[in-house]
Amino acid sequence: MAQTALVTGGTGGLGVAVVERFLRDGWRVVVPWFAERELERLPARDCLDLRRADLSDPAEVAQVAAAASAEADAPLGAVVNLVGGFAAGRRVHETPIEDFEAQFRLNLRPTYLVTQAALPALIEVGGAIVCVSTRAALEPFSGAAGYVASKAAVLAFVRALAVEYRDDGVRANAILPSVIDTPANRAAMPSADHARWVRPEEIAGVIAFLCSQQSAPTSGAAVPVYGRA
Repeated sequence: MAQTALVTGGTGGLGVAVVERFLRDGWRVVVPWFAERELERLPARDCLDLRRADLSDPAEVAQVAAAASAEADAPLGAVVNLVGGFAAGRRVHETPIEDFEAQFRLNLRPTYLVTQAALPALIEVGGAIVCVSTRAALEPFSGAAGYVASKAAVLAFVRALAVEYRDDGVRANAILPSVIDTPANRAAMPSADHARWVRPEEIAGVIAFLCSQQSAPTSGAAVPVYGRA
């Protein structure tokens, strides 16, 4: 039976590779978007359902989750939470609380809301949740306490999901990227050795595996996807 994957952040540098992988593997894919310019990176086609939504709004998230679980012949089998962002600046004593909290609103709130809305459908058939944390959650660096703490919270959330839903056949795992080889990162770090960075297509393969039955025994894992960075 065909299945549906709900992929947030599916128009981003990593997200496009993930969506393309799921489509190639025969999934129906639902991708929420917010700004029109995002659609330039992900053209419409068969089996791809693009839905405008503000993923910080519970009502709009509920609509996206309903669309992802609407087709009986392609039940919702995977949720991939890629929405998030990075902001670095000064050390804690120099960082306003508003900047710190903004990273939680960006990296944790959409992940929680989308997962919460999708869980009833996932429980019906069993399924997989994959969230994006970061190596910095385990190996922090200076000047990014909000980013580090919010991504560590994503990792803790995944572990809580794995425990709460293990008897429902719902698995939850996290991936921990280092530096992803995207155009934005190349522009930000032009003199870096880009050959050492992990390619989006490589991470997409790991995510596809974590959403497949081949990884059925695995839940609560934090999977490094560092490349050679």
